[in-house]
Amino acid sequence: MANTEKRASGGHDGVRIRYAVVGLGHIAQVAVLPAFEHAKQTSELTALVSDDPQKLKELGDRYAVDKRYSYDEYEQMLKSGEVDAVYIALPNDMHKEYAVKAAQSGVHVLCEKPMAVTVEEGKAMVEAAQLHNVKLMIAYRLHFEQTNMTVASLVHDGAIGEPRLFNSTFTMQVKEGNIRTQAERGGGPLFDIGIYCINAARYIFGAEPIEVQALMAKGPDPRFEEIEESVGAVMRFPNQCIATFACSFGTQAVSTYRVLGTEGDINVEPAYEYVDELKYTLTRKDKPAEEKKTPKSDQFAPELNHFSECIILNKEPRPSGHEGLADMAVIEALMESAEKGESVAVKKLRGKGQASKPDKELIERLPGVKKPDLVNAESGSK
Repeated sequence: MANTEKRASGGHDGVRIRYAVVGLGHIAQVAVLPAFEHAKQTSELTALVSDDPQKLKELGDRYAVDKRYSYDEYEQMLKSGEVDAVYIALPNDMHKEYAVKAAQSGVHVLCEKPMAVTVEEGKAMVEAAQLHNVKLMIAYRLHFEQTNMTVASLVHDGAIGEPRLFNSTFTMQVKEGNIRTQAERGGGPLFDIGIYCINAARYIFGAEPIEVQALMAKGPDPRFEEIEESVGAVMRFPNQCIATFACSFGTQAVSTYRVLGTEGDINVEPAYEYVDELKYTLTRKDKPAEEKKTPKSDQFAPELNHFSECIILNKEPRPSGHEGLADMAVIEALMESAEKGESVAVKKLRGKGQASKPDKELIERLPGVKKPDLVNAESGSK
């Protein structure tokens, strides 16, 4: 039984979900920890988990969190009754282990994307959550972001006629030695940033890809000894829709996508960032272009608010673990395609539940956060 069932029964006003943030790297420090200030009506930062004593000391003091645990003490924390949910901000290859352990202890799981490094690991996470009656949500922050969800709704409402093509580029210069360059940790541009392109194509078209083809490339740069430098991909969707994207760890930073329909197009740039304002431009035949900007906002607090409300009200979170699984199925098909040099069908996922289709109902605009001083952490990009 999940820890929160007694605390949240009856929908009592003032109930807040108690979180442990697990992993105190760059994303946790610049985005997740500061987000609790904007989510304080629903969510409480109660515990920190890290193997770095300096991080535990300085960040615990900064955010007034006195419950501090090492990774070896994680299961002890889960069984303590001190937390209702964990926010997993660990390296990709650690997601499954820590999510399953939390579920087995009746603790709800909000996990960074990608949810895991294989479909099988993702399935284990979903099954553990179902078996132990806890909520599992994957932290797709753009499902709550105004520009992206407005664009998805415009497309779904026919603003550009029938959508046909989606093209995206998401690139950066990764720092040498960064964890993203380590294959055994689930590194590489496809897992880290290509997943945004995949997910965007899926929520723009409101459908799942049927068939994919991918090419991978890398030069002599030592950063890419273990992983690919760049990935180019084509995804075929139902209803005559085609998506293409390129992602890279070795080029100038770009974050954009464009959707073309039978009666217009929408260009989004920047598209995927959380530190900048985002913008889209809608162009339709015989009409002036419409440009809309969304100021920098906190994209992480809305995730906390939504997940906490789902726990309290016993609702299925959006995006659920099934949404994460859908992306993992596409990634595995792309990797297989690149290895074989041919197109590959995306395997249909079986089991209870299905991927959710995000829309503007999930939008929550909150002020941006100021970048805090980092403790033994740095950005992975140059």
